Amino acid sequence: MSIVGEQIKLARLRRNLSVAQVAERDTCSPLTVSRIEKGVPTVAIGIYLRVLYALQLDDDILWLAKEDKQGKTLQDLSLKTRKRASKKG
Repeated sequence: MSIVGEQIKLARLRRNLSVAQVAERDTCSPLTVSRIEKGVPTVAIGIYLRVLYALQLDDDILWLAKEDKQGKTLQDLSLKTRKRASKKG
């Protein structure tokens, strides 16, 4: 969470926005934005989405778990291989 918060903070600073400006855009308190930037885990994911939207980064959430290599490997291992029926002649 602290890495995500740091990335959101850097995105805000790159846009030259204050915590108060982001809070106003996403209709939450400046304290909440600060908590996100510090990586406090109790902030609801909906608030994160509103902050990302305020920073015009809302499409980035679509990258979350997109490349699930481990899950795909596990799925492939559990697939049953089909065997052909014997030809009766």
